Amino acid sequence: MDAAVERLEPQITIAAAITKAAAEDAAVSAAVVPHLLAGNSLNLDLYPEGCRRLQYLYAQKCPQLLEVQFLRLSPHEDPGLLEATLVLVPDRLPHLHALVLKGGQRRDKLGAYLRGPLTSLPDGLIHLAHLAHLDLSFNSLETVPACIPQLRGLHTLLLSHNHLSELPETLGTLPTLTFLAVTNNHLTRLPKTLGALSTLRHLDLSENLLDSVPPEIGDLSSLTELNLASNRLERLPSSLAGLRSLRLLLLYSNLLTSLPTDLVLLPLLDRLDLRGNQLREVPPEFLDAPFVRLAGNPLGKALPGSPSPPETPIVPEMPRLFLTTDLDSFSVPPQGCSVTLACGIRLYFPVGATDTPITIHYRLWPPEPRLVPLGPHDSLLSLVLELQPHGVTFQQDVVLRLLYVAPQARHCREVVVRTLSEHSWTDLETQLEQTPKRLWARCQVPHFSWFLVVSRPVSNTCLVPPEGTLLSCSENPGVRVTFPPGATEEPRQVQMQVVHMASHELQEFLGDSEAAVSPLLCLWQSGTPDFLQPVTVQLPLPPGVTGLSLDLCCLHLLYRAPPSATWDDITTQVVLELTHLYARFRVTHFSWYWLWYTTKTCVEGLARKAWERLRLHRVNLIALQRRRDPEQVLLQCLPRNKVDTTLKRLLDRYRGPEPSDTVELFEGEKFFAAFERGIEVDADRPDCVGGRLCFVFYSHLKNTKEVYVTTSLDRQMQAVRGQVSFYRGEVPTEVPVEAQAARQKKGSDTLWMATLPIKLPRLRGSEDLGSRAGPSLAPLNLGDAESGFLTQSNLLSVAGRLGPDWPSVALHLGLPYRELQRIRHEFRDDLDGQIRHMLFSWAEKQAGQPGAVGLLVQALEQSDRRDVAEEVRAILELGRQKYQAGIQRAGLASGDSAQQSPSASPTPEPTQA
Repeated sequence: MDAAVERLEPQITIAAAITKAAAEDAAVSAAVVPHLLAGNSLNLDLYPEGCRRLQYLYAQKCPQLLEVQFLRLSPHEDPGLLEATLVLVPDRLPHLHALVLKGGQRRDKLGAYLRGPLTSLPDGLIHLAHLAHLDLSFNSLETVPACIPQLRGLHTLLLSHNHLSELPETLGTLPTLTFLAVTNNHLTRLPKTLGALSTLRHLDLSENLLDSVPPEIGDLSSLTELNLASNRLERLPSSLAGLRSLRLLLLYSNLLTSLPTDLVLLPLLDRLDLRGNQLREVPPEFLDAPFVRLAGNPLGKALPGSPSPPETPIVPEMPRLFLTTDLDSFSVPPQGCSVTLACGIRLYFPVGATDTPITIHYRLWPPEPRLVPLGPHDSLLSLVLELQPHGVTFQQDVVLRLLYVAPQARHCREVVVRTLSEHSWTDLETQLEQTPKRLWARCQVPHFSWFLVVSRPVSNTCLVPPEGTLLSCSENPGVRVTFPPGATEEPRQVQMQVVHMASHELQEFLGDSEAAVSPLLCLWQSGTPDFLQPVTVQLPLPPGVTGLSLDLCCLHLLYRAPPSATWDDITTQVVLELTHLYARFRVTHFSWYWLWYTTKTCVEGLARKAWERLRLHRVNLIALQRRRDPEQVLLQCLPRNKVDTTLKRLLDRYRGPEPSDTVELFEGEKFFAAFERGIEVDADRPDCVGGRLCFVFYSHLKNTKEVYVTTSLDRQMQAVRGQVSFYRGEVPTEVPVEAQAARQKKGSDTLWMATLPIKLPRLRGSEDLGSRAGPSLAPLNLGDAESGFLTQSNLLSVAGRLGPDWPSVALHLGLPYRELQRIRHEFRDDLDGQIRHMLFSWAEKQAGQPGAVGLLVQALEQSDRRDVAEEVRAILELGRQKYQAGIQRAGLASGDSAQQSPSASPTPEPTQA
């Protein structure tokens, strides 16, 4: 989310400054009385009877009260007691800078936040000469307290979520006010004196009942952010074009029918949000500006009920396309269309997106590192969608909805769509949509390329002008970067991410119960690497550490410059300015920064290992054999917390050894499985290299492969006791033989991860390897060599994956319900026999028929078995490639046959995001 938007509601983080002391007093109902820990802050809103505690401190005449600058009280107390406490504030807390009386600490039975009962303030608060921050949000104010306009030193005023119907004219007399938030009230009009607030930089009036804005608002010469969203505005004053400092203007969810033409010409404006209004036509300048958002407006549509001129042609209804699995392209006409791909992905082409019909090709790629650009703290949530032709520009943005899986971690993280644009990967502005069974990531794209959905730490960005600015973290306001004037000559884009590490994990890892770290701060920038003036970075001190109690010898500021994996201790190279809560330092270029507090030595090495631990996923490897067919082996890599539930679901159909010991893998790390001691893979698969199965670990996607194995040993005499071993990395030219696995387990070689036993039982009587097919069917191939075919082994693999879903697949293949009943009766108590008889009987009838494989893929997808459908597609693609390579070696390929179709063009390897 843009940092400018997040700054619309700043919050002052106030230290917890009181602890319990062993003193009893009737004034506090014999409760434990807090005493001051820090000399400048009191946080009493989270304590019961906070007002009584403060009055007790008044009575004790604590000298620390004269130093208090920050005070938080809960308005959810007795109104009379609260007023009596506030009356004494100017006399007892004369140096108070910030007063927070924010409601919402309590909830009703349904979990909704309750507004505080506060309706007024004592007039005596006008004597708080140093008060700069006043927060009265989530209360019951119907009018602005009379004392507020007389607080001439006020910088920030928060009045959101009250019952205000108007603002007083005297509000314009505040000479130093820079931030005003009155969102979610009942305002119907604004005072004309609002334009007199010459220092105001941020104004939030969203979610009110405003139907007009006074022209005097154009006099706010310092205003950089204006939020008028979710009101009833039908038009805007032309004076808005005079806000020359404005960077952010939010006007979505209003009733606007027209716009001032000069609005889009504001020199510093970098976002204008007009979504969800009633704009039927806008000046061309608005359509061409990249920072203008116009979605949800009836652009180009006539007024409802207005008669159409006789010469106006009737616009045909927009086509809606639902593609099946045998189609990999579709045509987009000038009148636009709505397209749903077979995999569930949706596209919306608005009217006029293209002047002439254009053919779009698409393909869904399985994830692999060269196609998935992930940052060090990112997680992949979807497959990779390729849309062609690449780089084609549409006259209007196309709406793309990508399916994704729910992220496991949501705190301080966000879901975005990532795309390849001009040889670099960028994240698009993304909205999330949800239905009972599916999650979509919605974005608008101006051109086609590769697209995927990722989960990343919340990213805050801003454009740094030569005049300087402030960038703060939306999830942790204590993390901020201050750019002084002259830090840059040209505006440059700056991005911030903050990653948290739990204290208990660090203490367990280090064996140090007092160790703690601050949030990890990651900073990037565009343009030249260095700033012209030092930039001030502020980080919170590690949890449990305060500026008054820390041991400077244990505090370390660590620095990392990507792509290097090393951390350097730069504590002695910078000047650390310590406050009670924060550490500040100055730098001239950006990198990654981390504050550590520990008694350990060699902190650089510990930080490198801790950072690796932060990104590692703990998993277990399993190898199971189907009970009715031991030659069918299921290999899976599971997160440690999902092993028990997965095994409980599988063990009615599979059996095998206990899962492996816990293994740690990075997101996107490659590993492979090698069958050893006489067991081999009995299939030609695209993910099989030299008899080894290749995996890529993605924590949110299925890391499952099911294969048939065979052996060259004699199973008539005895069972074959083999094994499957898992190794890190890509398949090397020489895979370690199985005899080395035991030595590697105890040695320093980390390539080996686990070895699990596989047993093929002894064959008895006339039983042979071909008997697993159930019904006696002649060997068959489905499809043809040129377009790809499925062998009997491939069909057996498909049958082994269907499970209880086979009746749905059978019905989509066209089998009558009566035939299903017959199969169930003939193979009662034998689920595998039912599946194989259904599939092979259908395949035998389809042998030699064109389109049979496409029909099978379509039936799998319609039965919601896209995992099996994707495996079939991969097998077909491998067959086509081998066929083309074979005829080229034989000299039979024509000149044109060697050329690739647009959908099969070489894929450039993306750079790491």
